[in-house]
Amino acid sequence: MGQLLKVQNFNVSSDGYGAGEGRSVEKPFGHADPGAMFSWAGATASWPNRTDPGGGRGLDDYLVRDFHHNIGAEIMGRGKFGPQEGPWENHDWLGWWGETPPFHTPVFVMTHHTRPSFTLSDTTFHFVDDEPAAVLEQAREAAQGKDVRLGGGATIIRAFLEADLVDTLHVAVAPVKLGTGSRLWESPDELRDRFHVDVVPSPSGVTHHLFWRK
Repeated sequence: MGQLLKVQNFNVSSDGYGAGEGRSVEKPFGHADPGAMFSWAGATASWPNRTDPGGGRGLDDYLVRDFHHNIGAEIMGRGKFGPQEGPWENHDWLGWWGETPPFHTPVFVMTHHTRPSFTLSDTTFHFVDDEPAAVLEQAREAAQGKDVRLGGGATIIRAFLEADLVDTLHVAVAPVKLGTGSRLWESPDELRDRFHVDVVPSPSGVTHHLFWRK
């Protein structure tokens, strides 16, 4: 099948928002409660930040474990990289993740305000101002035969869906409503014309929507 473009473990509220309003350094997801949105992943045995033994198995755990499998590059929007908008006032901000970002691959940050690439640990961030297809071409080249992850946020995922570039999508729908923010969809049924879909409720409370291209 060649190099796939995959959305993995992307979380939305029951009304389709990936993040809320009022995002800041202190509140990366705005008025959305990260605990309510992401607790399913943190409760798994394979959660990378787990400090104590235990954790759940099952589908939740499989999806967390599969996150890095055969991924050679990531594409993300500026909002996933940081809360700033407009021209960079300085280049001090190096992302939310500290000295060891969790990507371990080249990352392509889509923004109208580019800046020089930099490397932290085994992750190099590149800042690109281009159309989805052109950015995907760069990411595929950097991935060296592996798949490319489309990390979000919702606006970027929508842009790649509208360009018909996404091969597989896994969206975890949390049982919380946000009402406003950055929206992926009004209903997952919007994608049924182009994708097969399995909808799998989890004991953790989220519902996994697994899409693959027809």
